Amino acid sequence: MLKSRKGISPILATLLLIVIAVAAIVVTYAWVITFTGNVTGQDVQLREITTSWNSTAKTITVYLSNQGTADGKIDSVYIGTSATNLNLQGSVTYDPPSKIIVSHGTINIVLNFTWNPNTEYYFKIHPEVGADYEFHKTSPAP
Repeated sequence: MLKSRKGISPILATLLLIVIAVAAIVVTYAWVITFTGNVTGQDVQLREITTSWNSTAKTITVYLSNQGTADGKIDSVYIGTSATNLNLQGSVTYDPPSKIIVSHGTINIVLNFTWNPNTEYYFKIHPEVGADYEFHKTSPAP
């Protein structure tokens, strides 16, 4: 009785396995592309426009632009006298106050910081998503 039953042919079985494997690869590829697109889709690219130093108020204003394709939000600002000696700044005001820098827009960051003339300062702007923006400037002479 068992000898009269026939299974699927080896060729058909091989084709079914290939189709199932290709379908699994396509589903996995689509998931990976969607996942990495969501992670890297936050294209925030900060660029410094200018830095303004106010000796009377002892403030430093940093004007940044976002050259990326996504809006970003500034998380924190650091300043120090060397690239390895940066301190988180607590007395910072933002314009706009939401700390959001829209795609191809600008933000003004005012640091209340007692700076010394003719001193090189290092800055690090840390957005919530994306790479830190680091630069250094020498404060103006008195």
